[in-house]
Amino acid sequence: MTQPIITLNDGSTIPQIGLGTYQASPDGTAAMVEAALGTGYRHIDTAMIYRNEAGVGEGLRASGLAREDVYVTTKVWNTDQGFDAALAACSASLDRLGVDYVDLYLVHWPAPMNGLYVDTWRALIRLREEGRVRAIGVSNFNADHLDRIIAETGVVPVVNQIECHPAFQQVELRAANVARGVAIQSWSPLGQGELLGDPVLQGIAQKHGRTVAQVALRWHIQNGLIVIPKTMHPARMRENLGVFDFALDADDLAKIATLARADGRMGPDPLTFS
Repeated sequence: MTQPIITLNDGSTIPQIGLGTYQASPDGTAAMVEAALGTGYRHIDTAMIYRNEAGVGEGLRASGLAREDVYVTTKVWNTDQGFDAALAACSASLDRLGVDYVDLYLVHWPAPMNGLYVDTWRALIRLREEGRVRAIGVSNFNADHLDRIIAETGVVPVVNQIECHPAFQQVELRAANVARGVAIQSWSPLGQGELLGDPVLQGIAQKHGRTVAQVALRWHIQNGLIVIPKTMHPARMRENLGVFDFALDADDLAKIATLARADGRMGPDPLTFS
């Protein structure tokens, strides 16, 4: 199944849609990943804190696909921030995954009150130089966090993975990332499922003969965002991949723009979360 590929600022590429594994049980992750790869996914997103990296690696091996054919992302957790700690955390993640490298390694949260995200970013730069990670990025960083690591290291993240969905559209932060050449990856792209009952999205879905999830994912795709919806069900995996043969029109996009809410954030605030 052909899907768009996004070129990042270091020249590497990433499939625009991937499988998220947040809250996937450790004992169910391998089967989920194997099913997704069999369905056509080539991009899997995990993190140390999800406690399922081993399952991701098991599913990757069970798929029979070559390592280089699957894009794997993982992340360094807040308690592993700092230069030496982040280097060790990456080694531990590679061991759990059972791989020699990951395609993308992210600083999971800035945790600014800990004062360690710049040193952690320096560790990721070292890991990239050593070949243990192919590309490096961040997650949940605001514009000032981005500016600080860029100013102090000269290295721009390839990706910033942020909460983004029609109820929390992050227009200003998205623009700030674009201005810095940083690709945007949306976590909770379906608003943790809360958007599936939205009447505006339901109306657009009925118009196109699609599901609400497909409409929401198509909104991300047309905005140039990378998406990582999570599902353990093969039928929904196929549904999530089936968003490349229709398009939202200007009227649809204008209606979705009205869904943004000041209180639309569903996850933690990056300024206070540690």
